[in-house]
Amino acid sequence: MGGIKEKKTAAASDKKAASKSTKKVAEKKSVVKESKTKKADEKKTAEKKATKKIVAEKQVPTKSVKKDDVVVSEKKLATKKVPVKDYDESQIVHLDSLEHIRLRSGMYIGRLGDGSNQNDGIYVLLKEVVDNAVDEFIMGFGNVIDVVVDGGTVKVRDYGRGIPLGKVVECVSQINTGAKYNDDVFQFSVGMNGVGTKAVNALSSYFRVVSVRKGEYCQAIFEKGKLKEEKTGKLEKRQPDGTYFEFTPDEEVFGKYSFNMEFVEKRMWNYAYLNSGLKIRLNGQEFQSENGLFDLLNREIENDCLYPIGSYQGDRIKFAFTHTNSYGENYFSFVNGQYTADGGTHLNAFREAFVRTVNDFYSSNYRAEDIRDGMTAALLVKVKDPVFESQTKNKLGNTDIRQWIMTEVQSGLTDWLHRNSEAARKLKEKIEANEKLRTELNAVKKEAREAAKKISIRIKKLKDCKFHVQDGTKGENSMIFITEGDSASGTMTHSRDANYQAIFSLRGKPQNMCGKKQSEIYKNDELYQLMMALGIETDVENLRYSKIVIATDADNDGYHIRNLVMTFFLGFFEELVTSGRVFILETPLFRVRNKKENIYCYTEEERDKAQAKLGRGCETTRFKGLGEINPSEFRQFIDPKTMHLTPVEISQLKAVPKILSFYMGNNTPERREFIEKHLLQDIDA
Repeated sequence: MGGIKEKKTAAASDKKAASKSTKKVAEKKSVVKESKTKKADEKKTAEKKATKKIVAEKQVPTKSVKKDDVVVSEKKLATKKVPVKDYDESQIVHLDSLEHIRLRSGMYIGRLGDGSNQNDGIYVLLKEVVDNAVDEFIMGFGNVIDVVVDGGTVKVRDYGRGIPLGKVVECVSQINTGAKYNDDVFQFSVGMNGVGTKAVNALSSYFRVVSVRKGEYCQAIFEKGKLKEEKTGKLEKRQPDGTYFEFTPDEEVFGKYSFNMEFVEKRMWNYAYLNSGLKIRLNGQEFQSENGLFDLLNREIENDCLYPIGSYQGDRIKFAFTHTNSYGENYFSFVNGQYTADGGTHLNAFREAFVRTVNDFYSSNYRAEDIRDGMTAALLVKVKDPVFESQTKNKLGNTDIRQWIMTEVQSGLTDWLHRNSEAARKLKEKIEANEKLRTELNAVKKEAREAAKKISIRIKKLKDCKFHVQDGTKGENSMIFITEGDSASGTMTHSRDANYQAIFSLRGKPQNMCGKKQSEIYKNDELYQLMMALGIETDVENLRYSKIVIATDADNDGYHIRNLVMTFFLGFFEELVTSGRVFILETPLFRVRNKKENIYCYTEEERDKAQAKLGRGCETTRFKGLGEINPSEFRQFIDPKTMHLTPVEISQLKAVPKILSFYMGNNTPERREFIEKHLLQDIDA
């Protein structure tokens, strides 16, 4: 026993000694660690000072591009050394549904914008509320919708069934809550299926909803998605059942915005065309259509039809069509009332069925492009469970609807052709004229291709990118900049992202193609090369880039080149414009700076504000051409996150020939008179 105790005592002594030794080592390590920490802190302080110095140096203009590039890379190296926080439980954040919408608004409404583009978020919010009212009409409840747009506030009142009073708050604040999933209540829903009004609520500084049912009401008021007030009770004065929405989009999310009433009115007309019998009252103006899609086409192209507009109305599909003397094809396609700008399986099925029916009717084997060239059509299909390729529903993805659409289109079109023999004769004449024109073009095309081969296998003025539309998700952001001269294209080449940004350089002013035949494209080397670069010679659907961006100088020559390029597209490839593919790049007119800050200004008003902000000692530079801007500066102007793009849009198809004829045609005296009357008075003497 004594031996064991001695052994234990010795072991304890050894343990104590070892503990002291370990403690000394730990103390040494601590000293070393403190020394390292101190050195690291000193290093960080030095790096911070160096980074500040680098930023200050970057703000001073330099002649050498290389130096700027080095500065940027040095800044990146400095940034990399910032320590990353530990990834543990404390970093996991839970957001409620409306907070998530505010934080990731692009997932729900696509884009923000200031109201200058018809696809900007404020119009999506308006659409989602009106969609709910239209859904009530589709189900047979209420044939009138009142809409008021007053400044930045929107008010919508329908006369449907009204949201069940006990579920009003849930229906406008909890995602995936609603009756749109119930086929017995809503069969062909237009709205976001349980997201729409929640998105409106979350993205509004003020949101009010009132539901009225059988003399009782429930009212809820929210601010930025947070419930502020809820009231229920009986109405003092009896009102029709239905739902009232009032909201003001939040400027914290959208910035300064304004509703363009032309865009709003166009949306109201679309609702009227797609829902015969529905009356919409917008700010006192009535929108109503008795003939649906027939009225839509008639309003768009009016007297340009080669034969009377044909139409068909079934339970699940409606369509209207005609041909004009324009090139290409134009479609207005809708699913459950949602405009599908990028088409989808329903439009593909319609186009295929149209070709097959025409060939069967004439017992011919016409080519698809000869049958459809010059065609304008409107199509509406009703689908129970639509599958869209994005939250904003621009393209339908359902594959199971193809067969029934084709069957019904063939049946309806065949019946129309038999009942309208004179229109059928004119349609045949149009197809044969297209066939003849294509045959003539083939000879010209052959010569152009032979000439192109002799010059170069490559397209001379194209600096291509790595990914294109055909590469799927990798090419979704692909774009081509059409610019002028080597100076501008050189600046852009050094600033672009070569993965998805291509550049086509024009030599100067391209040929004015207003009133010219399509064969003239093949006789003009520059426009032919542009067409081949875009990949649209055979079909616009083969377009290689998601966006076509016209980037010219902000002077008279630049504006003239811009108009000539747009004339080319509108004259021969109108579908590029109507499908929202063509944009104008807006670059700053001025740079106002001092030693600490650079401010880029797109208008004279912005310049004046910047000068006031930076004070007397600031320097103001006027940019006349794209080539004058340093590539390191220019990078931000073509970065998708920061660049300013203005879409080229058409209010009505029938307006295109008149506009082109007036501004680009051979009516010089008339145009001069217009300029003298409207523009010269604005020029300072």
